[in-house]
Amino acid sequence: MAINVDAEYHKEIEKSRRDLRALICSRQCAPIMLRLAWHDAGTYDAKKKTGGANGSIRFKEELDRPYNKGLEKAVAFCEEVKCKHPRVSYADLYQLAGVVAVEVTGGPAIKFTPGRKDADCPDEGELPDANQGVSHLRTVFCRMGLSDRDIVALSGGHTLGRAHKERSDYEGPWTQDPLKFDNTYFVELKKGESPGLLQLNTDKALLGDPKFQSYVELYAKDEDVFFRDYATAHKKLSELGFTPPRRIPSAMAQQTIGITVAAAVVIFTICYEASRRSK
Repeated sequence: MAINVDAEYHKEIEKSRRDLRALICSRQCAPIMLRLAWHDAGTYDAKKKTGGANGSIRFKEELDRPYNKGLEKAVAFCEEVKCKHPRVSYADLYQLAGVVAVEVTGGPAIKFTPGRKDADCPDEGELPDANQGVSHLRTVFCRMGLSDRDIVALSGGHTLGRAHKERSDYEGPWTQDPLKFDNTYFVELKKGESPGLLQLNTDKALLGDPKFQSYVELYAKDEDVFFRDYATAHKKLSELGFTPPRRIPSAMAQQTIGITVAAAVVIFTICYEASRRSK
């Protein structure tokens, strides 16, 4: 079903943003909300044009997949906001939750374009396996249509949150402050294994490839560059399988365009007549 992204829908999106901000701050649930957004979008297959940011993760069939363990909690949190703003699609709501999660923990502002349509539960789309290495990371993210730079920038999102034994085979945070979005993930990655901090095979793989490592070095050194690249990569991920609606000029903009065109016609006519008389 198509989404009518009119002025009222934009208002509902902004109200949802405010409610998500309050909820995420009060529940301190930014990491799991970010994970929800990533996992909903991460099923995308660029060749098959299937999956993507379409809200399908709300279905039990998808939530029951091993790599989505624990996300039913994030879905329930979002349902509280959905009840207040029923017109907003689940697909938009989940991706907006990811954007807000980054922003309220000190991360970069991420441009958000609404209009995603909800879909049924798709065929299983593979997400990164923490036990794998470089080739696996590239295979999974390239399937989504993402680049090496995107892979490393998005990996930096692990600066938020921690692994939980009941949801995976791992336990522990990646950084000392799992509720602060910064470039610490890359700083810690360069140091090597730090006591009490988690490093998965997919994390270590970023140092085992020259292209990946160059971005790790860059982001560890310059947080501003990391924030810029992360915002770009996150927006790209959040729009997988989504074609943003074409913007329709406002009434005022249309009136301005009409006046400009009319003025151009008048000027052209005057110039033409002047040129004709001078001959």
